[in-house]
Amino acid sequence: MACSTNMRRRCVQALHPMNESDYLRRALELAKKSLGRTRPNPAVGAVVVKGGKIIGEGRHKKAGGDHAEVAAIKDAIKKSGPASLKGASIYVTLEPCSSRGKVGVCTDAIASSGISNVVYAVADPNPRMRGKARRVLARHSISCKSASEIAKKISSNCGEKRRLEECVREAENIITPFAKHITTGLPYVIVKIAMSLDGKICDHAGNAKWISSQRSRNMTGRMRGYVDAIMVGGQTVRSDNPSLLCHQKKHDSLIRVVVSRSGDLPKKAQIFADGAPNKTLVFDDAVKAIKELGKAGITSVLCEGGLDLARSLAQEGLVDEWHTILSPIVIGARPISKAMRFSNGACGMSDVAVGDVHAFSSASGKVFL
Repeated sequence: MACSTNMRRRCVQALHPMNESDYLRRALELAKKSLGRTRPNPAVGAVVVKGGKIIGEGRHKKAGGDHAEVAAIKDAIKKSGPASLKGASIYVTLEPCSSRGKVGVCTDAIASSGISNVVYAVADPNPRMRGKARRVLARHSISCKSASEIAKKISSNCGEKRRLEECVREAENIITPFAKHITTGLPYVIVKIAMSLDGKICDHAGNAKWISSQRSRNMTGRMRGYVDAIMVGGQTVRSDNPSLLCHQKKHDSLIRVVVSRSGDLPKKAQIFADGAPNKTLVFDDAVKAIKELGKAGITSVLCEGGLDLARSLAQEGLVDEWHTILSPIVIGARPISKAMRFSNGACGMSDVAVGDVHAFSSASGKVFL
């Protein structure tokens, strides 16, 4: 008989007692499921623990819905009743909120639940809110600590210390777009470009399909699943007629953005004729587009081309992460289908079979995608 995911997890817990890093790791897994779905809020996951076992799980699914802590508390109550929360701990990827937004305050929900211990992976990036949860919860005699604090008290040669530090880094990466948006008002901008060995992103006819391999294109699809908006230049729309949708998993909240100085775009393009034209925004300037998207609560943007658009964003200091897929072909004056293909190289290949190389760099040192 096939075992459910929850059943397998309970079996693992019974055989191998879980550590605090294990609880945070599970909370991170939950948070990742919400990437790209929560704007302008961050993706957050939480688990409630009692007697060394996870008794409740939750994540923030969308703005206006329950925050992760509230969802996890409700899940625990549903499974084991309100009394199960007395003396329990909650592990959350981000410091609990302590101010009222569209929904209730997480610190209030925790204080009224009976939970006595809170562990969070990273502090609130908002300077005005950072550390406030601890002060609020202290008034209710509830312990509130960061994973970094716990790790500092552990011996340097202990694996749990390393695992906690890894959880902190991963949690920081997950909220990188939110952190930039909450402190600057601008979205986190990722550029992804595919090019040939001779530096071309299309052939002489403007055709860019397909420079990179299917596996590399699948990676791009995964990227689309984690961001709030996809941005391209007008020439990309005219030449490639892309859908700019996430085909690997449902992403109804994805916004498509086109930057075109002339505004001369084909009305029959997929982005205008596929049933979701209201999710396509057109701007005449790249910098203006980024600023307006930030004002609209967009926290992350994936720019997929063209190269002039990507360069213009970089020149203005707006690019946070740059990914280049270098394919082992030389296009020259040929069409892409006739491009000369070379044998595999050796440099962090994303597709060993085809030879694509994935190179990336981050301005901040943190990597969201």
